Amino acid sequence: MKEKEEHKQHHDQHESGHDKHSQHKNHGSGHENHSHHDHHAVMIQDFKKRFWVSLVLTVPILALSEMIQQWFGFELTFNGDKYLLFGLASILFFYGGWPFLKGLADELKEKNPGMMTLIAVAITVAYAYSSAVVFGLEGMDFFWELATLIVVMLLGHWIEMKSVMGASRSLELLVKMMPAEAHLLEGEQVKEVKVSALKKGDVILVKASEKIPADGIIVEGESHLDESMISGESKPVSKAKGDEVIGGAVNGNHSLKVKVEKTGEESYLNKVIGLVKEAQEAKSKTQNLANLAARWLTFIALGAGTITLLVWISLGKPWDFALERMVTVMVISCPHALGLAIPLVVAISTSVSAGKGLLIRNRTAFENARKITAMVFDKTGTLTEGNFGVSRYESLSDDLDKKELLAHTASLEQESEHPIAMGIVKKAKEKELGLLTVKAFEALTGKGIQGKIDGELWKVVSPGYLEENNISIPEKSQGNEAETIVFVLRGEDLVGFVALSDKIREDSYAAIKTLREKGMKMFMATGDNEKTAKAVSEALELDGYYSGVLPDAKVDIVKKLQKDGYFVAMTGDGVNDAPALAQADVGIAVGSGTDVAAETADIILVNSNPKDIAKLVLFGRATYQKMIQNLIWATGYNAIALPLATGFIPGLIISPAIGAVFMSLSTVIVAANAQLLKRSMK
Repeated sequence: MKEKEEHKQHHDQHESGHDKHSQHKNHGSGHENHSHHDHHAVMIQDFKKRFWVSLVLTVPILALSEMIQQWFGFELTFNGDKYLLFGLASILFFYGGWPFLKGLADELKEKNPGMMTLIAVAITVAYAYSSAVVFGLEGMDFFWELATLIVVMLLGHWIEMKSVMGASRSLELLVKMMPAEAHLLEGEQVKEVKVSALKKGDVILVKASEKIPADGIIVEGESHLDESMISGESKPVSKAKGDEVIGGAVNGNHSLKVKVEKTGEESYLNKVIGLVKEAQEAKSKTQNLANLAARWLTFIALGAGTITLLVWISLGKPWDFALERMVTVMVISCPHALGLAIPLVVAISTSVSAGKGLLIRNRTAFENARKITAMVFDKTGTLTEGNFGVSRYESLSDDLDKKELLAHTASLEQESEHPIAMGIVKKAKEKELGLLTVKAFEALTGKGIQGKIDGELWKVVSPGYLEENNISIPEKSQGNEAETIVFVLRGEDLVGFVALSDKIREDSYAAIKTLREKGMKMFMATGDNEKTAKAVSEALELDGYYSGVLPDAKVDIVKKLQKDGYFVAMTGDGVNDAPALAQADVGIAVGSGTDVAAETADIILVNSNPKDIAKLVLFGRATYQKMIQNLIWATGYNAIALPLATGFIPGLIISPAIGAVFMSLSTVIVAANAQLLKRSMK
């Protein structure tokens, strides 16, 4: 929930703690998150509208301001001009300044003064003093300063909100994984009911290719279930009578009858939702640099302004002089550049990164990418391709070439729905091999399949079948431990083999090497078995691996590394990764993954290329450096202008006009420096 904290601190400040709590209170419905997302979009439109209205009002305010007229050498006066100026400035103050005034109240209520407090103090002081000048106080009005400050700050907030748009919808997306309706069996009758109406003990029908609507036990039928979105296991899992099934998993080609065991809050998916919620809430305490700078500038502005007033009065200066000095100090303390320092860098780094395949959803995590010391990878779909496919195949017969072997094997396997069969058939189609007619097809229970092609008996069998029939397993077939190998027999003669595995991505090798060179520790956490996990870990030379882990275990792995002092990044692509992505200091989703992983993550790799993770670290570092530079420029202006504004330095008293020059120069420098970020991100 890092976005929400930033969102609260920068963009609106008028969401109460109760509202934020209610967003997650009923996470089972998904409704609260949807309204929060809509509310964020409405707020962006609100800032946009306030900015344009304020900009239109600012033009006549500047034209009617005596200071601006002196500065640009023109005169525009008529009867009632000051009252018109006051009227326009009042509308601008209450309409354009409203988000900041509301934010001031919220920040003070939370005893956490920041950017909103600083802006609100500056515009209130400028408005009150200038209004007093219109109605008789000696001095020059600050309406021009009020107008430009509100416009620039509204622009900064609008830019920033747009660049970090996408308030987290992960819980809503998790809920969407569950079907809305189920087929309830009442005797021989099938009744369509809402999933929410299911009770423990109900028996439901799950048709082929449908999602399982609730956790339960199979009472009739057998099929292969795709649980990859939930468990991270790449292979569809064979399920038969008596086996447990998880709500959200996708059924294979056969229908099942399932007895409901867990519904609602007890369900596995809802427990995952709870883990995501807990992890997101636990890390919502991030505070960004600009807000911290603003807090100190607020204290400095109030303190320096009060001291300035008291000192000049104690020295016997007139009240109006002392007041003008105090107001000048307090208004100058709120640099326009500070409002743009961070948003401009964010907007540029976000757009440049997007062009390089990195979608940034959470700015703070992006800045923090420079601190990463340990990287935890999910295996399936992140380090590997996520498909159970053919890795190699060989003919062991002189009169049968490789292509013929694959064509005969795929021809037999097209009759089967087993994941191995699907992988072999897919490979044959990729190679554009024509499949042959199979007759007398038969499944050899637990051993393989057989059938006749052109009158000859062909078999595709397991290593166990060869052992039982005293057929020696050729050395040539021995390969990676992560591979599953099937053997092809013509009659009883061994003529070849096909090896299948979830292939390691080519880019994973380079990515791991680059990240290791940056001093990071590499770990892998996967739902896959020990053998597969070990093989992948050794191939990539990782620092460690965890196999057979469920979502809560992945969260524990991240927590343990954090406890050991590591700054942890988690990379994954499935629902099983969502809680760990939320718990990690930086959560990275690969684009090939599910929406929920992407929505829980801070950064999304659009091209699913692990090498982009290295780019992320470099870009994060460049962005952070640019932000620091801009904050120095923005606040450096104060270091010069503030002491001069007090009038305490003999012969060096700054006029509001000179203050305006400093202000403008600071803003231009910050804007230009932000543009230089593009060079650092090539």
